[in-house]
Amino acid sequence: MTASNLKEREMLRAALKEADLRVLLMVLVHHTGDLSWLEPPFCPCRDVRLIPAIDASLPEDVQDTIRSAALKVLLAKQRLRLVDPGNELMHRMMSVTLGERVPYEYAELNREEMGLLSRFVEPSGETVDEPVDRHVLIVGAGVCGIALAVALKKMGIPFTIVEKTQVVGGTWSVNRYPGCGVDTPNHAYSYSFGPTYAWSRYFSPREEVQRYLNRVVEMFDLKSNIAFETRLQGATWDEASASWTCSTERAGKPEVVYTRYLVGAIGQLSDPSIPRIEGAETFRGTKFHSVDWPEDLILTGKRLAVIGTGATAMQLVPTIADSAQHVAVYQRTAQWSRQIPGYSDPLSPGVRYLLEHVPMYAQWFRFNMFWRYGDGLLRHLKWDPEWPHPERAVNRVNDRHRKEMTEFIESQLKDRPDLVPKCVPDYPAYGKRILLDNNWYDTIQKESVELITDSIECITEDGIRTRSGEHRPADIIVYATGFKLTELAARLNVVGRGGLSLAQAWKDDNPAAYLGLMVPNFPNFFTMLGPGSGPGHGGSAVFQAECQARYISACIRQMQQHRLASIDIKASEFEAYLNKADAEHKTLIWSHPGVSTYYKNQAGRVFTVMPWRFVDYWRMTHDPSLEPFETVALREAADAAG
Repeated sequence: MTASNLKEREMLRAALKEADLRVLLMVLVHHTGDLSWLEPPFCPCRDVRLIPAIDASLPEDVQDTIRSAALKVLLAKQRLRLVDPGNELMHRMMSVTLGERVPYEYAELNREEMGLLSRFVEPSGETVDEPVDRHVLIVGAGVCGIALAVALKKMGIPFTIVEKTQVVGGTWSVNRYPGCGVDTPNHAYSYSFGPTYAWSRYFSPREEVQRYLNRVVEMFDLKSNIAFETRLQGATWDEASASWTCSTERAGKPEVVYTRYLVGAIGQLSDPSIPRIEGAETFRGTKFHSVDWPEDLILTGKRLAVIGTGATAMQLVPTIADSAQHVAVYQRTAQWSRQIPGYSDPLSPGVRYLLEHVPMYAQWFRFNMFWRYGDGLLRHLKWDPEWPHPERAVNRVNDRHRKEMTEFIESQLKDRPDLVPKCVPDYPAYGKRILLDNNWYDTIQKESVELITDSIECITEDGIRTRSGEHRPADIIVYATGFKLTELAARLNVVGRGGLSLAQAWKDDNPAAYLGLMVPNFPNFFTMLGPGSGPGHGGSAVFQAECQARYISACIRQMQQHRLASIDIKASEFEAYLNKADAEHKTLIWSHPGVSTYYKNQAGRVFTVMPWRFVDYWRMTHDPSLEPFETVALREAADAAG
């Protein structure tokens, strides 16, 4: 054995000691085709933790057998005996690796998620003589825009992305506050078609997500299709040509672009929400929304006021608490948070080696993350009309989760019992977006940190005064107050049929879209991660983006095949879908009368997140038909154009 081979053997042997055995078993099945690895004594035990124990609760001698077999098989470097297992075997493999019976309907979805089946729509293979070209204009080069760009490129559909900044990444290029990162496991927060990526942690920082998105853009050669530092100023539907007339601006230079299809890919987290607080304009220090965090900001010796205790604050405050002289955190509502052991831990070199070099390891590792942060929770968020304590929970399991989270908070604050009433929410667990503990409770116990639940009365020249009359000085005020969610793509100044603007269609803070994608009277217009399609019970915005990218590209292919100039969702289909979604939401926790969340508008309607399982949404968006649409044929459009 050469020195090189010996080194590789030792590297692999060391890495296998750190392998997740439930993942390694599936790797063995793919490499050998031997289904006995799916039988006792090799079956892992069920472990519902987000980051499960790598030994899968298997006896030590069984663990040794698995690792020894994997070492031998992987060193042989033979072709995979089994690439795509098909639905039947996939179903069995998923159930074995998780130690629970997975519903059969997830088999095909996860074959796509692992890249064993393509999620992309095949090109129509037809050449169509159209009165206008097939060009697609995408607004935004974030997660959604990139997903759609890859799908269109695979189909040979011409497209341009207009991106107002100098870089790709969307929310990950804009949000640069300290501690910013994913609160979805990044192995699931990645594309099914993307590169195998050796993330540094289970929950990676913003910079790493940004690098990943850049790598995807490079991998699929998308940069030439992106117009950076370019804004869409407005777009108007032209009935005669069945196209959109779009006004853009780059470096102060206006330009008119005509496009058959228009896609708003700006998502839901792009427009900062800053509360109106009396006296804010008089503050003489530095104040800004977290999205505008100054790169050269010096915290040493400064008194910081952070307004808000949502996801941003939970990442930000623990990161900067030791840098500032004092941090005053102003809380309006307490938040439920989950304890995730290993949340901040780096992945070992061995695990990263397996993810990057062992065929099928990253795919099954990804599946385990996807499943654990996926649909399992949704059924426990439904109202039980027989449950006797609706003031604290919506069902028995939800009440158990509340108890577990309360006990966790109390254990973390055992030395500061005065903080417990401030930190235990008075609404059901998961009633708002669930947060992941990032040493939050340790942080608020520090001498330099103060958690304030007294409401803010006003901002003064040099600090903040609360309703109790107490004034706390501040040098810097940070608004960690989230984003405006009721405007969404309406900010793009889109005007559809009959002069109807999207802002008018979504008046009264009530945006709505069919499948979160299409709005009546706006032909050939799609809004990605639009109203009612955000992931609320877990999952990943990347998964939603891929589902929607397939839907849009499938609609375009259907239009090519049927020689259509435009499609417009029927008002009846739109209303039927909304009624169904609203009815489903009324059975879920976010409609709880005691919960005030950005998921709901002022009228109490849940408008941001979807009420469906991810497998349901995947099915809804996978193979669209033309039945729900009003259609205009190319010939009709050509005749109208004269």
